[in-house]
Amino acid sequence: MKSGLLIFDLDGTIIDAYGAIAESFNFTMRKLGQSAQRATCIKRVVGHGDRNLLAPFVPKNVVDKALSVYRKHHQYSLLRKSKLLPYAKAILRSLDKEGVKLAIASNRPTKFSLILLRHLGIASYFDYVLCADKLTFRKPHPLILNTIIRKLKLNKQDTLYVGDMALDAETGRRAGIKTIIVLGGSSSIKEIKKENPFKIVKNLSYLRGVINE
Repeated sequence: MKSGLLIFDLDGTIIDAYGAIAESFNFTMRKLGQSAQRATCIKRVVGHGDRNLLAPFVPKNVVDKALSVYRKHHQYSLLRKSKLLPYAKAILRSLDKEGVKLAIASNRPTKFSLILLRHLGIASYFDYVLCADKLTFRKPHPLILNTIIRKLKLNKQDTLYVGDMALDAETGRRAGIKTIIVLGGSSSIKEIKKENPFKIVKNLSYLRGVINE
């Protein structure tokens, strides 16, 4: 992989921000007079962007207001309730030292992705960060992966995509890129296997072995 590229999803793949998401979500619901939800319920709808996270739980005419409330709260909750997943920093440091190109492809808005990367001390490892708010289509559309590959002037044969959801496996498949799914995100193993990813691993400690195959 010394001349290759690893593209990482963010939430559930290298960062655990579910606590911050749940806190901001339920703050927003209470602010708008809506019902709070259990963390497990909220986790199931993470991954499609914050507007799509909120929209099923509020009236259509207040989605914009809900999004404004959520985002204002979330920039602070991220600093309190986000953390790196086990082995994330070690694998990123190792790959960076080896000269592997590293990138982020996230449906999370750019502002909040950068807050997370900087706050958790891993921003310097990434050659490129691309989020869905900068594009016409979000994952599972393959545009985000194809754009990163073009930007870094590499090819699909030398690229791996690492995510945690069935949505990520679908994105990689549609882009024609080998995709590794790390368990622990919001998708079930059945949902993930349906999208036929290249590999499924228990956690990031197994990533090195897959890369070296």
